[in-house]
Amino acid sequence: MLTFGRVGNAAYRDVPGVYTHIADPNERRRMALAEVDKAPFGWYHVRLAVVTGIGFFTDAYSLFAINLAVILLGIVYWQDAEHRGIMPHDADTAIKVATSAGAIFGQCIFGFLGDLLGRKRMYGVELMIIISTTLAQSLCGESSSLSIVGVLIFYRVVMGIGVGGDYPLSAVITAEFASTRYRGGIIAAVFAMQGLGQLAASLVTLIVVIIYKDHLITVATVGDCVGQCALTVDKMWRIIIAFGGIPGWFALYYRLTMPETVRYTFDVLYDVEKAAVDARKYRYGKQGNEVNPVTQAKARSEMAKYKTPRPSLMEALRFYSQKRQAIRLFGTSMSWFFLDLAFYGLGFSSASLMSTMGFDQRDNLYLYLRNMATGQIVLICAGALPGYWLTVFTVDTIGRKPIQIAGFGILTIIFCVLGFAWQGLTKTHLLALYVLAQFFFNFGPNATTFITPAEIFPTRVRSTGHGFSAGMGKLGAVFAQVFFAPMIKKGATHDNPTPWIHGVMQIFALFMFLGMLTSFLVPESKRARLEELADEDDDAYELQASTWRNRGGVAASGGDVEAHAVAVSRGSASARSVGSVDRGSEWGLRDGDGDGEKKWWRFRQTEVHPHAV
Repeated sequence: MLTFGRVGNAAYRDVPGVYTHIADPNERRRMALAEVDKAPFGWYHVRLAVVTGIGFFTDAYSLFAINLAVILLGIVYWQDAEHRGIMPHDADTAIKVATSAGAIFGQCIFGFLGDLLGRKRMYGVELMIIISTTLAQSLCGESSSLSIVGVLIFYRVVMGIGVGGDYPLSAVITAEFASTRYRGGIIAAVFAMQGLGQLAASLVTLIVVIIYKDHLITVATVGDCVGQCALTVDKMWRIIIAFGGIPGWFALYYRLTMPETVRYTFDVLYDVEKAAVDARKYRYGKQGNEVNPVTQAKARSEMAKYKTPRPSLMEALRFYSQKRQAIRLFGTSMSWFFLDLAFYGLGFSSASLMSTMGFDQRDNLYLYLRNMATGQIVLICAGALPGYWLTVFTVDTIGRKPIQIAGFGILTIIFCVLGFAWQGLTKTHLLALYVLAQFFFNFGPNATTFITPAEIFPTRVRSTGHGFSAGMGKLGAVFAQVFFAPMIKKGATHDNPTPWIHGVMQIFALFMFLGMLTSFLVPESKRARLEELADEDDDAYELQASTWRNRGGVAASGGDVEAHAVAVSRGSASARSVGSVDRGSEWGLRDGDGDGEKKWWRFRQTEVHPHAV
């Protein structure tokens, strides 16, 4: 049931400030994180999902709108005797792949920067990139020295960097703010905004086509659209593309003013006072919520003895090179890679589905464009949207791993039917299998591959792990569009434009099976604390003893051992793995009888200065 105690700007709960009177930092951390993990479902969770999900709405809109916009671009810029208003295949593919290619870099770069600089510092930057490049696309044109394809590719690659950055940041921020009981559903709701973005792209296209009906209905085909018709279509594609940036403006303010997540503040920044003030500022405004320099300096001084350096690239590489973590990362990244190969490849058959549903009428240009948009709306509502939202409501009950494995298994069967029985399938069969595939993609691995990497890695390297996994997924999307799209047209004729589509579907069946196998490497994270999943200690800050260092490498027999306290942070599993030393640097002290050698505790090769940052 929704709780109404905190509404409005209370999306991010001010839990550090509640426990500022507690002296023990470990106790303060435990109580604050427990407050976050056990918070009842309320409007702050709804607002959290909306603010973080707007980015995915915009991402999906931009990615999906271009599929409809390229038809209009072909009419405007390829209206000649050779092309007759149809964009060449190479140009079409390049424009569509550009965003996915840029997203790979954005996911990896923003993922690492989210750990290095903080979630708050990077959040909103990627949305500004998306908004600005979306507007730039709608205003661009071509000249005698630069084609429209080159301009669009440039802006869509840059936009892709912003789109990619939204994946790890939104997922990790949502995971670190959400309650344990509802975490999976809230993250899934963020991802489900993709479905609404796809639907919005088709609806806006349909509305724009209806608005300009009078200019289109008198034109028979795309090859006949010249003069006033071409001018109208040029306005249409610009309006469709530009609309994708509007929702981002409403979320940009909230993203730029949100506080840092509680877990990052505790485990990386160690500035509890600043985080508490930021949270209150977000909820209640600036008035009366300013950092007290004296209190902040005192808190920083008290926490300095525990502080470790910011996460580095070498720390992330060393952490993910451990066998246990490498297996986890392989499972999350490769299952996402295999998923996107088929997820993006399934669109190859969407054109033939339009005729199955009766949306292939081409009596005039108006009917052609209207039916294209309407057909996409029907397909999205029939399969994708129900799958997205069923995941939202069941992922915290059924679990991530069962949904992902079952989804891959069912998709393996569907693609086997499509591949090995293609010749015997009617268009009705094809429609049913397409809708089922869309449903089990989204009530299956398409949602869970996004959720799990945000939960199973430690705070210090969580965003990096998610970004790498998402980047592998987008790499699969690029492969699907670059290699498999041309493959289905191998040996094409006028009567059979996709002669090799059955072979591609067989390959996708293999990918789905491999995705199912790699899913077994990923742990179940249903209703488990993030620290438990990442093997992080509850006692994050601890003073550990260290022996004096004998420069000769041998402990003196009978000598005095001078011990002193060295402050280390044990809150993050990644910090522990990087901070540990090899066995060659362990001390061995002989016992009093000289019968054997007693192993002593490990010590840091480089001592941490009490005030090191």
